[in-house]
Amino acid sequence: MLLAEIVTLLGCTDLLALDQAGGREIAGCFAADLMSEVLAFCGHGPLLITGLTNLQSVHTAEVVDAQAILYVNDKRPDAQVLALARARGLPLLSTTLTMYEACGRLHRGGLPASTKQQGTAP
Repeated sequence: MLLAEIVTLLGCTDLLALDQAGGREIAGCFAADLMSEVLAFCGHGPLLITGLTNLQSVHTAEVVDAQAILYVNDKRPDAQVLALARARGLPLLSTTLTMYEACGRLHRGGLPASTKQQGTAP
């Protein structure tokens, strides 16, 4: 699913989508507010869905090579987070939907979960 399709499907606000990123292919998603869960169980290259808007969300996204971060519940990161994401070329989006609603719409839209293969978690 293209990032631009996700923006439309979830009614996202473009916080920092970077012009060329709309055509970015998103193969799966992972949702969590505990970044330790993301590091332990997330597969490679997802859309990271979270309500955590601090610098740690961007750093964690880098580790799992996330294609973008989607902030739920209309949350928006501060200027420092936006600057770090811009420097890293990481698109940031926001939706008024809850995490549950956003994941449900993405699942119905055909986007699978992005998890590590069984037995690869630390």
